[in-house]
Amino acid sequence: MLIVRRLFAPLFAAFSAAMLGLAAGAVWMLPTLFLQRPLPWLAVPAGWLLALAVRNWVRSPGAGAAVLAALATLLAAAYLGVLLAAARVAGAMGLGLVDAMRQAGPGMLLQLARMALSPAAAGWSVAGALVAAFTAWRRPGNRPVRRTTPR
Repeated sequence: MLIVRRLFAPLFAAFSAAMLGLAAGAVWMLPTLFLQRPLPWLAVPAGWLLALAVRNWVRSPGAGAAVLAALATLLAAAYLGVLLAAARVAGAMGLGLVDAMRQAGPGMLLQLARMALSPAAAGWSVAGALVAAFTAWRRPGNRPVRRTTPR
């Protein structure tokens, strides 16, 4: 039983981090499509939020959580690129998003996402992954309580 748990726990943690990354990419797509312009700087707050989620609910703070949070952030950025490529194909062909993803296929969507990736967007994605790794690595500290009333 212990062997199964030792094998299952890291796999479940990786699966959970991947699902969190995909969800973050889908949520990141909403303001990008609404404002109709790329928002690569959202990788930093997305990485921070993913790190908090991984650190608090998937893996305890440390190297494992840092790697999972950084990879989840990079997965969110990649998934955002694929979703935006699918939205462009859908708009150009007059299809729905799901139909466009089905028609184009993963290979074409990944290629379109890679072609649309700018050096600035890649830099923001790496910065978000670094923020995620740093946030997931460190343990939350005990901060002193701030007094709101005068002494």
